[in-house]
Amino acid sequence: MTGSRIAKAGFDQPTPTTVVGEVELREGNRPNIQQVLNDQPQFRQTVTPQVSNGNTSTGTAPVDLRGLGISRTLTLVNGRRFVGENNLNFIPTNLVQRVEVVTGGASAAWGSGAVAGVVNIILKDDLEGISVGGRTGISSRGDGMQYGFDASFGTDFADGNGHFMIGADYIKDEGIPDRNSRRNLGSAGIVRTNPTSTTDLSTRLTRDVNYGNLAAQGLITNGVLAGQIFNQDGTLRAFQGGTRLDGTPLGTSAFPAQMIGGVDGIGLYDDIAVSTPFDRLSTYARASYDVGGATVWADFTYGRSTTDAPFLPDFTVAPLTIQATNPYLSTTIRNQLAAAGQTSFTMGRVFNDILFMQFDTVRENIEGAIGIDGTFGNGFKYSAHYSHGEVNSNQKLENSRIGANFTKALNAVSSGGQIVCAVNADAIATNDDPACRPLNPFGLFNASAEAVDYVTGTQQSITVNKLDSAGVEVQGDIFSLWAGPVTLAVGAEARWEEQSTRRNADAVAGIFALPVFTSDLAGGFDVQEGFAELAVPLVDIEDVKADLNGAARYSHYSNSGGIWSWKVGGTVRLFDSVLLRATNSRDIRSPSVADLFAVRRINVGPLVDQDSAGRTTVPGYNPTPQTVTTYSGGNPDLEPEVSKTLTVGATFSPKFFPGFNLSVDYYDIDISGAITTLSASNLTLACNKGNQAACDQVIRNPTTQTVETVFSNAQNIASFATRGVDIEASYSLPLSQVADMPGTLRFRALATYIDRFIFDTGLTRVDSAGDVGDSTANGMPKWRATLSAGYQGEDLSVDARVRYVDGGLYNHLLTTLINNEIGSRTYVDLGVRFNVDDKFELFGNVNNVFDVAPPISAAGNPHYDVVGTYFSAGARVKF
Repeated sequence: MTGSRIAKAGFDQPTPTTVVGEVELREGNRPNIQQVLNDQPQFRQTVTPQVSNGNTSTGTAPVDLRGLGISRTLTLVNGRRFVGENNLNFIPTNLVQRVEVVTGGASAAWGSGAVAGVVNIILKDDLEGISVGGRTGISSRGDGMQYGFDASFGTDFADGNGHFMIGADYIKDEGIPDRNSRRNLGSAGIVRTNPTSTTDLSTRLTRDVNYGNLAAQGLITNGVLAGQIFNQDGTLRAFQGGTRLDGTPLGTSAFPAQMIGGVDGIGLYDDIAVSTPFDRLSTYARASYDVGGATVWADFTYGRSTTDAPFLPDFTVAPLTIQATNPYLSTTIRNQLAAAGQTSFTMGRVFNDILFMQFDTVRENIEGAIGIDGTFGNGFKYSAHYSHGEVNSNQKLENSRIGANFTKALNAVSSGGQIVCAVNADAIATNDDPACRPLNPFGLFNASAEAVDYVTGTQQSITVNKLDSAGVEVQGDIFSLWAGPVTLAVGAEARWEEQSTRRNADAVAGIFALPVFTSDLAGGFDVQEGFAELAVPLVDIEDVKADLNGAARYSHYSNSGGIWSWKVGGTVRLFDSVLLRATNSRDIRSPSVADLFAVRRINVGPLVDQDSAGRTTVPGYNPTPQTVTTYSGGNPDLEPEVSKTLTVGATFSPKFFPGFNLSVDYYDIDISGAITTLSASNLTLACNKGNQAACDQVIRNPTTQTVETVFSNAQNIASFATRGVDIEASYSLPLSQVADMPGTLRFRALATYIDRFIFDTGLTRVDSAGDVGDSTANGMPKWRATLSAGYQGEDLSVDARVRYVDGGLYNHLLTTLINNEIGSRTYVDLGVRFNVDDKFELFGNVNNVFDVAPPISAAGNPHYDVVGTYFSAGARVKF
């Protein structure tokens, strides 16, 4: 089991481990392993197609144990690190045998990153014959179409000494583009309940909050034409606005930043997808050969994940000043402006027609590994492996606005009977731009293709991640004590990580008004490690057994030197029914290449010193210096984060109730030196609050005490603290034990309770356990649970699952929010499978049977289902 390096019959591990097996893998008919794991209560759905809309994580599929961040969950395949660990889209679902989830610190056993725990994906290695399958799915609203296929082949060779297998899994998810097709989504927002009051500061989370000063067609907000928007043909009509925040009509001369509703109302999230589309192809091949008591093997993985979808409209376009002589205005409109003596007007517009950015990305994973597993001597086992892998990511944001070109294209004039850019109207002008094409901003889709090409471009980022990994391990019984043999596992590992990121020339030049790819990167590090784990039986008498387990690992990083991680734990088994267990561990998370080597940037500018106490009387001290040098970016001096984890629990498997198992485990995780970034001014405030790590980044003049230099790059200055309880219960009943009936009834319940989840930046300390609003950072429901029940027979299997997500507060820090409470949600999923002669399988699923709506959300809530009822079906045939 993944909770320990030691595989020894009869030894019960002290570290809690949850197994996601065959039943859980098929429940819900999920499109990838990430979404299978996100159904389990220990995981936070930090990055999913429903959450990553409008950001560059679209197309990735990482998992986040405990909500501590995807970089603090170590993901393995067959016990080995793999270069694509942050994207489980690269794992072929049809080849997964089970997933072992260690829900406690495990760095001593597996190394850096296992702060929240370990996810070990175990692939099948004994396939025989050919299997071909296909699946499709669609929501009850006719969108969200998914379809895919999988295939596998396995055979023995060389008289059974060798085995070869290969498999592939492809899924295409078309996504859900229309946010307003789901209740409680769209442009929700928090508004004042009584905006004119100076004493009533209460606010309300409200549906359909739109811009009051912007319209998709262009809204004139001053002068004689105020309150009108442009039709497709360039004529004007009255803006059909909504209401003020207090519910009163908006009127024709008021243009607040926010309004409620309105026929012509539009909000930022109206154009953001409910679920982003993606497609993925994942393949895996393995060959093994048994020779002389050992198995030599080699495997190869290729994965490809792509996304080409609307990103978001450019929301940074400021209100436009339009000249009254603009030739794209009709003669009628120009005459009206001239009659009023008006030389220009202000127009607010959301350019969701011509300035909607498109995110086009291709991520490819290629990895190969070789290894050997064998035995020697008196039951000793050994293994060794080497792997090399690369992930190539090509990300493009097409249709990105070029700020300078947009400004020039808007300034259109008539010249020689043609509409041209003003910069080209004067033949002797020194700022001519022959490429400039005038832009018609009035009404939807009235800009010419040439103008759009001129004002937009593509910002691109190409990243290559490389990982070389090698390891060797030996384990066996080294001697015996009064209670049994002592088992030792020792080994060594090494890995080399590299990452390079480069941008296209336009992104480097900084020509885009909404830059997304802002820095390049080149760097890497290597680490060499040695580890040992010892299992010592202490007591083995009638009805009582006790074991002690300890592990230690020394890691030497090329950038930060050496560091220890360790674990000590023990179990006590009573009456073959009750197991008491506890562990205490010191775990680490090393900085990523991006943390270390993101290109350093230098800025010289003003700063407000928020740590001026005791300095105001120092001669020459300046609390607002104007030429402070601030460094941002990566930090090669970062050190590994350090976590202390305590788990205490018990399992109960009574002899009088065969087939029943219950476990309850308490966990307490504290992470110090967590890597985060604060602004220069906030670093001075954190120092004022007593954070010495923040103080160390602020360099002052030794005489005047005025701030001269600040390092606001990534720093080890934050901390996490979380604790809670995991509960698991299961029961399996072969029906032959109670009646002459085939098949087995199976029940399983998993639940997690989170008592606290504290993130301390050195500046703020926030406990977000019980905060479940979509925009709440680190928000976590206090309770999550799944209960599944099923019948599994030779020809028929039926599954039912209930997923419970607790309610809570939208955000406990929003003390003025009068509808701060969010109710819990309970989802019911059903599935059925038919088998014919073990050759043909037909299956169907319905998720969220009762179409439970999500809470009011603007940005996409990570905790609750936003898709609604979803149907899927498929078939598989074996030869």
